[in-house]
Amino acid sequence: MSNRVPDIIICGFFILTLLVIHFFSDILRTALGGDYDSHTTLSQLVDAQAKEYSWILKLLVNCFGYSCVFVPAYLIYKYVQRTNYLERGDKTYIHKAVCMCINGSTGLDVERDEPLQKPDVTLVAGPPTQKCAAPKRSNSHEAMLLIWCFSGLMVSYLTWGLLQEKIMTQKYYNFEGVQSNFKDSQFLVFSNRILAFIVAVLVLQYKKPVTRHKAPLYKYSFASFSNIMSAWFQYEALKFVNFPTQVLAKSCKIIPVMLMGKILSKNKYQCYEYFTAVLISLGMMFFMMGSANSSKSSGVTTITGVVLLAMYMIFDSFTANWQGDLFKAYAMSPLQMMCGVNLFSTIFTAASLSVQGGFMDSLSFATDHPKFVFDIVVLSISSAVGQLFIFYTISVFGPVVFTIIMTLRQAAAILLSCLIYHHSISILGILGVMVVFLAIFIRVYCNQRMKAMRQRAEALKPKMAV
Repeated sequence: MSNRVPDIIICGFFILTLLVIHFFSDILRTALGGDYDSHTTLSQLVDAQAKEYSWILKLLVNCFGYSCVFVPAYLIYKYVQRTNYLERGDKTYIHKAVCMCINGSTGLDVERDEPLQKPDVTLVAGPPTQKCAAPKRSNSHEAMLLIWCFSGLMVSYLTWGLLQEKIMTQKYYNFEGVQSNFKDSQFLVFSNRILAFIVAVLVLQYKKPVTRHKAPLYKYSFASFSNIMSAWFQYEALKFVNFPTQVLAKSCKIIPVMLMGKILSKNKYQCYEYFTAVLISLGMMFFMMGSANSSKSSGVTTITGVVLLAMYMIFDSFTANWQGDLFKAYAMSPLQMMCGVNLFSTIFTAASLSVQGGFMDSLSFATDHPKFVFDIVVLSISSAVGQLFIFYTISVFGPVVFTIIMTLRQAAAILLSCLIYHHSISILGILGVMVVFLAIFIRVYCNQRMKAMRQRAEALKPKMAV
């Protein structure tokens, strides 16, 4: 029985945290609703508040849900540190799970319980081999990979963007012909992430990875949390700023991505990279100013909207750079990255929806509106496919190239809208498109020049040594 005490304590951390969070959520529900109906959810009470500060309440409620994961995880981490729990001989399922979360699989061979001789080259199947450098890609091969990533991201996320706008703005008819809007963006995030997690698991089972997964699972939680928060701030910002303002902010996020890369990864960028980043942002600014409909773009940008957009860009730039660092540190596959990030995203959003009561509200809406079910399924599929391309693009080309592609996707979305809904584009808008593509051309050309110079320098080293 004494061997089970640590496992019981670990389970107790989760149970105690859930009870405390439930207690505080009841206090918040009472403060918001007063004489509320017992069937009224916390999400409904928050939506009933004034628009000016409802986003703050939603953020607090989301944090309540996320704390159901973060608080017990922190307590378990401290408990494991003080008790040397990971060094115990009794390997229970809970012990293995905690070990995978904190240490990953780099410390011990699961089957032999011995230190791995070469953890970075251990294969899932087959004899051990020497770790070799990644094969160098030719210019034509790299160009084909870039076209493949560009096409996949554009198709999947253009579909995802159109359906996202449709779900959040269109009124759905129920069986009685009554119109209503879907409001819970957190449920959309949950649906997208859980399907992406399932897809990643199935593909990993079908296509075995070459190298064993070595990263501690908790490493994924940071990118997962920032990804969820950036999506949430993006949705909330639309309530305070107009659509052109938000698209402009998205197009300019390449600059915070580069700044975050210098802070987190100590990356060094060339002068032309800064120059092209500014050109892309200016081009997108000209494009939006020349293509926006003045009758629909007169919304006032409030301080709240600026704060929400700033938080969106900060979290989004952190996500791309953190994932880039994980690829470099643990040499994982894009599918492993997708699986790990979406695992925690599903857990976080499920915890938040459970605290808010969003599951019951969203499922009730889906039951009454079958067309919504079709839209959200297609939306989730597009998101899952898009994530496959996201992780692959970041692993091959890095976070800056990924951000450039997603910036061009924003321009393509506006162009598609202009073609479908016959919006006019002024000369300034056309100039903006030309500036953006000119910046991309300059960036690609300079990258090829720098690569050729490095190859010539490496070729001269043996001769100089002789």
